[in-house]
Parts: sequence; structure tokens; C-alpha cells
Amino acid sequence: MYKINVEVSVGNLQLTINQFIQLTYFKQFTTILYTKYKYFIAFYLIFLPLLNLKKNMQEKIVVLGSNGQIGTELVTMLRKIYGDDHVVACDIRRPDYDIKNSAPFEFVNVLDKEMINGIFHKYRPTQVYLLAALLSATGEQNPKLAWDLNMNGLLNVLDLALEYKTAKVYWPSSIAVFGPNSPKDNTSQYCVMDPNTVYGISKLAGERWCEYYNQKYGLDVRSIRYPGLISWKAAPGGGTTDYAIHIFHDALKKGSYQSFLNAETELPMMYMDDAIRGTIELMDAPADQISVRSSYNFAGVSFTPEVLAAEIRKHIPDFTLTYSANDPRQQIANSWPRSIDDNYAAKDWGWKPEFDLSKLTTDMLNNLKK
Repeated sequence: MYKINVEVSVGNLQLTINQFIQLTYFKQFTTILYTKYKYFIAFYLIFLPLLNLKKNMQEKIVVLGSNGQIGTELVTMLRKIYGDDHVVACDIRRPDYDIKNSAPFEFVNVLDKEMINGIFHKYRPTQVYLLAALLSATGEQNPKLAWDLNMNGLLNVLDLALEYKTAKVYWPSSIAVFGPNSPKDNTSQYCVMDPNTVYGISKLAGERWCEYYNQKYGLDVRSIRYPGLISWKAAPGGGTTDYAIHIFHDALKKGSYQSFLNAETELPMMYMDDAIRGTIELMDAPADQISVRSSYNFAGVSFTPEVLAAEIRKHIPDFTLTYSANDPRQQIANSWPRSIDDNYAAKDWGWKPEFDLSKLTTDMLNNLKK
């Protein structure tokens, strides 16, 4: 059998006869497709984006605790999605970052229910993110304030969300809900939870309240158990995993760092870009896909201070790491998991992290150098 390889000239393009036939049929096919389905195509290319834009324009989002490590970046991303005027940043402190230059800001103390009521009454939010909290290490220095802020702030928001018929509420939990008797590796969604810090105790109690308000009143409350979060845009807020941020700053400024956790302390971590994306993906998921109404396990990457230092040395070869002794944060870290099983988040709303340790380290150093 002989292979025919006749060439056809189409302008300056040389085509074999088979390629020419395929091109001709493809043109006919696309013409027929457009003729028959042009309205369907127009709907997806033009009208559907407009409908989504209209939907976004109808949202009014309030972020309580907007000046913290998470809030700073979450507000920025939400304003990119929904528009500046549709996202109201609220905090007890005046904003230090880009928030102050990009639309509404309200001074709010989440322990003052009347003050929060004023925000709900003024803006009638469709979504509320409650991020205000006292974290693990800071909370141990003032346990009663930590309980008051973390617990009563949540109850104030849940009650007002019911009263004002807010469509969705977001409240973050933490790996601090786990404790000394929780499994250390691939810690599952449902297991022993015996937190030994006031932060962890308040987060575990908060999870129960969120599930209670959902089951009893039908309030659409959603939550994630954040691991240690690593970011370069805002300062950390006094948590046990803060070393994983400080180490990058000191590596660039001093070429050395003294870790308050020991060399073998492995903890679950996540880059802030992943955390913000995952949070918004959870809030965008259809309600019938949310099977966990307490708080979702949420995993990124786990490492020890020594492993992180080795990764930093790929960029800063002379970087040195030393360790302090008897830091109270070590006891907290010892009670937490080494790694997290986030099967439910992956199954229910498609969660998948993008940043591994190498990518995280490169991005942190590159941005901090600017």
C-alpha cells in the first residue's frame, strides 16, 4: 500500500491533503455548531459571567477581625472578587495595611453586642467572617480574656446572624482542638479531642456551638481547623507556630534564628495563599455539599524547624539555626498533631493544597526581599 502525501497551498501555509480535509471539516463543524447552538454558547460566554457578576454585586460581606494575619489577606482577596464597597473590614484596631486604602472600615469590638448589632443593621450582611480571637500562646498569658473573646464574640455573631437572616457565617477553628491523647499522625476528622490550652478549649466549644446553631436553627455556619499559617504580608498573632514566620525574617536580616521549638517538633503548616483560597472555596461550596458542621480538618504541609532550616539553606547557604530551652510554647506544640487527614474537605468541596515546602520557602523569601 502506498501513502499519498499531496501538499496543498493555503496562502503561505503548506498542508498535506489529509490536513487540508481535516481543516475543512473542522471549519464546517464549527459553523454548524455555532449556527445551532449560538444562543447556548452566548449564554455561557456572555450571560453567565454577567449573572455571576450580578450575584457578586448583591453580596455584602462583613469581616470582623480584619487586621490580623488572616483578615489582612482575606479582605484583600474578597474585595478583588466582590468589589471594594461590598466588603466591610471591621476591627478593634485601626488598619495598618492596604485595607485602609480600599473602602469601608468600621471600628468594632466583638465583645460589644450593641456595636456589632449596629454593623448588622447598617450593612445587612449576606456573609460574615468572624476572625477576631486570642491565639494559643497569647491566650495562655490571659486565659479569661481569651475565653471571653473567643467564646462570647462567637455567640454574639451567631445570635445576630440569626436575627438578621445572614445567609452564611464563617468562623475559624484550629488544630489546637486536639490534645495529648489525640492521634499524632494523620489525625482524623473525628477522634479524641482533649485540648490543654484555653485557645484550644474555646475553639472546641465554638465548634460545638456552630454545629448546634446549624442543627437547631438552620444557620449556615462553616469552619476550618487551620494549621500553622505562614505569610509575609502581616505579622503573626501570637501562636505556637509563629517560629515558621520569624525564621524567614531573621534568615534574611541576620543569617541566623533561635527557634523556641526544638529541632524534632513536627507540626502541620500551610501557606497563607492556600489558606485564603481554601476558605473562599469552602464558603462558595453549595450548602448540600457541606457534611461537617463543626469544623473541617485542613492540611497543607508538615515539617520540623530543622527541615525548614535545611530548605532555607538552599537559598541562604550560611543560615544557622539554634534552639532555646524551656519555652512554654514547646509544651503546647507537644500536644498537637504532626500531620492532618483532611479527607472530608477534599471529598466535600475539592480541597487540595498547592504549596509544598519548597514552593512555600521560595515564595516567602522572594517576597520578603522586596
